[in-house]
Amino acid sequence: MVTDPMDGRLDRPDGSELSERERRVLEAVVRIYVETAEPAGSRNVTRRFDLGVSPATVRNTMSDLEDKGYLLHPHTSAGRVPTDLAYRIFVNQLMRPQALTNQEKDQIAAALQEVGASPVDRLVRQAIRALGLLSRELGVAAAPRLEGAVLERLDLFRVSSTKVLLVAQIRSGFVRTVYVDLPCQIPEDTVVTLALLLNERLAGLTLAEIRDSVSERVRDAAPPDDPAAEEVLNIFMQSGPELFDWPELEGSEVHLGNTSVLASQPEFTSGEQLKGLLQLTEERELFSRVLGSRVHVPGLQITIGSENPDQKLSDFTLVTAEYRVGGLKGVIGVIGPTRMPYEKVIAIVEHTSALVNRILR
Repeated sequence: MVTDPMDGRLDRPDGSELSERERRVLEAVVRIYVETAEPAGSRNVTRRFDLGVSPATVRNTMSDLEDKGYLLHPHTSAGRVPTDLAYRIFVNQLMRPQALTNQEKDQIAAALQEVGASPVDRLVRQAIRALGLLSRELGVAAAPRLEGAVLERLDLFRVSSTKVLLVAQIRSGFVRTVYVDLPCQIPEDTVVTLALLLNERLAGLTLAEIRDSVSERVRDAAPPDDPAAEEVLNIFMQSGPELFDWPELEGSEVHLGNTSVLASQPEFTSGEQLKGLLQLTEERELFSRVLGSRVHVPGLQITIGSENPDQKLSDFTLVTAEYRVGGLKGVIGVIGPTRMPYEKVIAIVEHTSALVNRILR
């Protein structure tokens, strides 16, 4: 499903005022410009598409589309180029679903099979690499947010008389290990007892719930006459929020593919444009914010040019889909110029995200 972030905006046309001829001419202009990166002229439109009208009629129709905000007329050319609104109408109403070839499907599958059952971040990195190579756009992804991750179980292992290893596993498959230094010696049977107590009090809660309430939940949980257990639980009360804060796996982590696939596109042929692209890829906080806002919206999402929430992305289209790791969600997709082969890119993103989900299940 293609989502339209402009739904409900009454100040933007939705294409309902367009005649059938205007829709066909608009589609022709979009397709020519996406393919050639050159403004489409009326003669080129009539030569490439059987519209059943003369170049003069097409020229007048293009002028009408310009007046309605769907086309722009560059000063240095007799042709016209699509606006963001034209691309939106094309995506929502005019484009036709495009299936991937078996070769393309095999290429994506081969890239993901290379990592097998490896950690999620490696799988996602391979996925956005495959996305970039096939779509010729920049692959992007956001790691799952762990706020709602549920703790499956805790294990404690006695490393020495004054050190234990804490192994925390959440239901989505992530595991974190932390060494905890103790202020006193702790016998093996106390470690076993503490593991049972901690699982009884904390297992089944989200990481956010544990961070907010660990002190209250483990208070007074130590067995009577066991000072070593009480000392360890005091550590949990004091350091619990830090022990269950996993910033390296949070949604702030953003993966970007290879920018070289974009650098070859006409939009970035000049040194200044390429410099701007490279600077954009360094805006990790921007990508974290934008991609993070898409995590809990199901289905395919497409934001085009000015629809993006930040002015720095006003020349780009962002196409993403959701992937899941157990109960956690991330997003994966591509970003590229608004002059994008939408039918092909959408098919690639949808297929790749579905394959990633299948592997993660």
